[in-house]
Amino acid sequence: MSTHQPRTGLANDPRILAGAAGGLVSALAALWAFHGLPLGTLLFWLSPLPLCLAGLGFGLPAFLIAVVVAGVALLVDSISMLPSLIYLGAFGVPATLLLVTALRGLAQGGGHLALGLPLALLGLWPAAVLLLTALSLVTQVIRLQAAAMALWLAVVLVGNAGLAQWLLRRQGLALAPATRWSTARLPRWYPALPSLAALAWLLADPAHALVPLSLCLVLVVPLVLQGLAVLHTRLRPAKARAPLLVLIYVLLLVFSLPGAIILVALGLVDQFGRRNPPPANT
Repeated sequence: MSTHQPRTGLANDPRILAGAAGGLVSALAALWAFHGLPLGTLLFWLSPLPLCLAGLGFGLPAFLIAVVVAGVALLVDSISMLPSLIYLGAFGVPATLLLVTALRGLAQGGGHLALGLPLALLGLWPAAVLLLTALSLVTQVIRLQAAAMALWLAVVLVGNAGLAQWLLRRQGLALAPATRWSTARLPRWYPALPSLAALAWLLADPAHALVPLSLCLVLVVPLVLQGLAVLHTRLRPAKARAPLLVLIYVLLLVFSLPGAIILVALGLVDQFGRRNPPPANT
């Protein structure tokens, strides 16, 4: 009688297979957009989804393989490095930082993804890019739209990660259980950063005030997201939760600046004002 031995080797490692497949699909979605094909914009914003599926389902090695494969595929397709740099700057590098810090919650025995430091990185990474741009180029290229772009990229990354986690949990492939947004707390040192940037803006010469103002707005983005997390958590027991959330998001789109201020205040009150707040994820 012959016995079948289990296949081993790199070609049969699910992490490698998942990473390679995720990277190729992600690169294909980005290339579809870069070539101006129909629905390209939608596919570009969904291009982090295969990366998140690989990382949240098969771990950090699979995720890193996916990022490398996607970057190489973009380089091979283009005669310049610009598409690959755009992809890595918008999705590859920040998603890597987010996953590495989020998985610390599992590595440290917490049983859930860590949320605090990943949330802070949604402001720190765009702030670093903004400062590098300001140092390497003329200040006229720095625009107030930097904050809006940072917020949008943060929403895209969080949305793709959340969708990936939901899909993996439905298939029983998720490394972590459902994300506990009620425990989302920024590190306690983080609110000092936008405060310092705001102070620098107030003290700066008017001719050079645009950079610290943009930096302040970018660093506020995680506080806005924390306010949204608090809002979702507080409305969870409500019977009309879905219609209320739709109404709130519509109002936030119409009254973006007052809405952002309210969300920041809500997040700060929840983080520092509760008598027994959950421990912050650092």
